[in-house]
Amino acid sequence: MNYIIMGKNIEVTEGLRQSVYDKLDRLEKYFTSDTDVHVTFTVEKERQRIEVTIPMKGHIIRAEQVSDDMYVSIDMAVEVIERQVTKHKKKLIDQEQTSGFLQQDFMDEDADDDEIKIIRSKKFAVKPMFPEDACMQMELLGHNFYVFRNAETDEVNVVYKRKGNTFGLIEPEC
Repeated sequence: MNYIIMGKNIEVTEGLRQSVYDKLDRLEKYFTSDTDVHVTFTVEKERQRIEVTIPMKGHIIRAEQVSDDMYVSIDMAVEVIERQVTKHKKKLIDQEQTSGFLQQDFMDEDADDDEIKIIRSKKFAVKPMFPEDACMQMELLGHNFYVFRNAETDEVNVVYKRKGNTFGLIEPEC
């Protein structure tokens, strides 16, 4: 596997690099030798974060783990990647077994896998309110975003929850 290791607010030491090689080498049995593995170390205050991204054709396998110790974060990220890979493998096996019941002519047809499919549609009244009120309503509902009509501008806006228990506001550009 080809490792691309970067650090943000941290110098990637040889020890961290070697730990990544040792831990992620367990995953070599799942991937080809030319698979790229992007590893990013980040330090923010007391938090040690690792992000591991493995792009594959049509899919991305990704894990992000945070702890007080970077080596613990590496171990946790490898476990998450292994779970995702085995889940993906089971999905592929199930698809292959299911396809055994279908005619080969049908299976050989080009299917548009990139087609967007809307599986659920929902209609609701967009109420005029202030962004702070929309944030409170979003919290009460337990959602990660909330669509509302801004009482000040009469435009449709979206508030959303960010990491660190903060909120964001999306307004249309005129």
